[in-house]
Amino acid sequence: MRPAFLLFLLYLLPAITMAGTLRGRITDENNQGLPFASIYIKEAASGTASNDQGNYQLQLPAGTYTLEFKYVGYRARIETVTIGDGTQELNVQLMPEVLNLKEVVVKAADEDPAYGIMRNAIRLRKYHRDEVNAWSARVYMKGVARMDKVPGKVLGVRVVDVDTGIVYLSESVSELHFKKPNKVNERIISSKVSGKKQGFSFNQASEMNISFYDNLLKVQGLSERGFVSPLANNALFFYRFEYQGAFEENGRTINKIKVIPRRKNDPVFQGNIYIVDGTWRIHSTDLTLTKNAGIDFVDFIRVRQVYAPVQDHVWMPVSQRFTFEASGLGFKGGGYATGVYSNYRVQPAYSRPPTVVEPEPEVVEDAVAVEVKPARRQRARVIKPKEVAPEEQPAIHDEKLFSREVLVVEKEANTRDSAYWAEIRPVPLTEEEQVDYQRKDSLEVIRESRVYKDSLDRIRNKPTFGNFFMRGYTYSNTYDRRYFRIDPLLSLTGGPSVLQYNTVEGTVLNVGMEYRQSFEDRRHYEIEPTIRYGLANEKLNAKLRLNYTYDPIKRSSVSVEGGRFVDQINSTNPISPFANTIYTLLLQRNYLKLYQRDYARVNYRSEIFNGVTILTSLDYSHRMPLENSTDYTFRESSSGSFTSNVPENAELADAAFEPHQALTAAFTVAFRPGMNYISRPDRKINIGSRWPTFSLGYRGGIKALGGDVKYTTVALRISDDFSLGLLGSSEYSFTAGTFWGKENMRLMDYRHFNGNRTIFAGVYTGFQLLDYYRYSTNSRYLEGHYEHHFNGFLFNKIPLFRRLKWQEVVSLHYLNTRKSENYLELGLGIEHIFKVLRVDFFTSFQEQQKVHTGVRVGFGF
Repeated sequence: MRPAFLLFLLYLLPAITMAGTLRGRITDENNQGLPFASIYIKEAASGTASNDQGNYQLQLPAGTYTLEFKYVGYRARIETVTIGDGTQELNVQLMPEVLNLKEVVVKAADEDPAYGIMRNAIRLRKYHRDEVNAWSARVYMKGVARMDKVPGKVLGVRVVDVDTGIVYLSESVSELHFKKPNKVNERIISSKVSGKKQGFSFNQASEMNISFYDNLLKVQGLSERGFVSPLANNALFFYRFEYQGAFEENGRTINKIKVIPRRKNDPVFQGNIYIVDGTWRIHSTDLTLTKNAGIDFVDFIRVRQVYAPVQDHVWMPVSQRFTFEASGLGFKGGGYATGVYSNYRVQPAYSRPPTVVEPEPEVVEDAVAVEVKPARRQRARVIKPKEVAPEEQPAIHDEKLFSREVLVVEKEANTRDSAYWAEIRPVPLTEEEQVDYQRKDSLEVIRESRVYKDSLDRIRNKPTFGNFFMRGYTYSNTYDRRYFRIDPLLSLTGGPSVLQYNTVEGTVLNVGMEYRQSFEDRRHYEIEPTIRYGLANEKLNAKLRLNYTYDPIKRSSVSVEGGRFVDQINSTNPISPFANTIYTLLLQRNYLKLYQRDYARVNYRSEIFNGVTILTSLDYSHRMPLENSTDYTFRESSSGSFTSNVPENAELADAAFEPHQALTAAFTVAFRPGMNYISRPDRKINIGSRWPTFSLGYRGGIKALGGDVKYTTVALRISDDFSLGLLGSSEYSFTAGTFWGKENMRLMDYRHFNGNRTIFAGVYTGFQLLDYYRYSTNSRYLEGHYEHHFNGFLFNKIPLFRRLKWQEVVSLHYLNTRKSENYLELGLGIEHIFKVLRVDFFTSFQEQQKVHTGVRVGFGF
């Protein structure tokens, strides 16, 4: 019997596994292809979509299927097909929907019927959002970006290796799992990038899965505020609705509602939304965001979604498509991202859908007409559905599936061949996309060759005025993954520059260079020599830094540096060389306070566990004081001569010091609980947590190896940034610390607070009116910073500011030390001026007494 049974299996197996291909074209009434038309397979609770030319294809096991072809604005069409072995063709023509207006008597004072429909949809918004406790699906994503216009130069920099046409094309297939309230797991099982056979797509299905059942939709990179949904609880404050009519589909009445912003510049959508009558759920959407909604980087983005029932009383999106166009700096282009969902498995939350019970109408007799209207002060009520008991819910995935790893890209994801993609791809490629794959894949060998990369490097490496004077010059060898960089002559952004001036060294030549070698697995090392010479004090200084990043996944690196160099007394370098040069030469203000040291230092950094990072250092220095050697300035100031190179400090009668040695050690552990992350074959990407970051730091002077300094300080810092929806976003940090065991400390060992006495804004999370060293302390301290960006919440109401796209920001900074007592700064600013500038007005108070006021100018993108 056993051999006969095996023969029977061998005979039956081909029939069991037999699958066929169904393909065709979906057209409109003029036989024009309908892009992104939806095809829903009822028996499989799956869907797909047509491509830009209206073509579609399906890989289905043998059997009979009911297919529903839909396109927003067209009547759905149902076809029954029987799939066998081989390829079948089914072309479908869809006709425009015929909208039927409800027969109602509408007087001038009555509201549009759309409002009643949308109120019911808003009442049931939360239930439809939460109608599944958990679900899983397979998601196919395709992203396409194309360039229609490319400038020759951007800000004086040549544009190379950017062509018109498709510039990015990628596909991916993911297994996506979700569980309430917010647990997500996504595994990319296959990935393909045009022209990069070894590349991995950056598609993320979980980020694309936006829902208009949420009050506020936040799309990363489009806006800092988010966008109000037409189904939000406060939607009637932001939107007007117009009833366009209804049509029948599978025995259901579908209402078409036109969505109109009430005000031109609110963060809202416009377009059409389709609502199922009776259940008041979303059937489909065709909504657009424009520049008026405050989107960044793109001119508009169009969101089209199609929902379908995947189980009794449960509807899920079966296809989504985001289309965009963008222009700026001479570039013009567009693209789209599409997602197709299949193989749904759901765990319903309710045994039946919720219902809305309208109040009994009050009939008012009138000589002209009969008006039917709800009784006053009566509102519709929602009959809550019965929840499904936990023991009655099917298990659709293992609980161990959910962790802080929200997305993982499998190492073998990019090894699939063309036969695999031809079989699994639910949306056929357009002719242009097919050509792009063929052309770029064939050119990849050339593009990766030394000859090609060297030819591009020759263009990039040509020196320009901007390279040497403003941005710094970089020489690249792309093929060997190495480059060499030299600092610019002047740096307006506060970074290092070759040419500087201060009262200690006079005119300074500070030549900083970097050599970097990278490897295929993203390991890299850097060699950074710096040579510094002061023309006034005639002292030559030099240092060398070596850094090796040996584990890109954990961002682990070790570095050593040493030499003889000149440093600021505050090691965080709060005063930029450019700002100090301007103030010294023009205003006779020498804020920069320097000392010289011979030193050797070792640093180590690594993320030892998810969300836990350690930073350690050991430093041995021979510290030497420096004095002013020049008083040259472009013009004399009425305030008198330059100040000494010795800072003034409230806790020290004299902050001067003699040459001495110091052995110091530092250790910091930063911990952010609940850190979510993405795992890619070559890196780990932390994407945040609902918890703040806790940092505990230790620093101490050790009396060993000739060290003269001894002290211990510990500090705890809590920091975070968070969104307040339409009200904007905030960021804060609070730090508390103390010292003990103090013996023979010097000012550079104190705790310093980043101050600022120039018009150029320093670090915005620091003080803007505080003296640099006055309140530096070796005692207990408390420091706090809070900044809120309204992101246009207020200024969008002012026509001029709205047109200029200016945005408002407020800040608060607090310090308490033994000498500063209660010091407070309040700031009010405007950012995004000319898209990049920010201007703030600050006022400071000490023990409730006004101390200073000032204006600060910086960058505010």
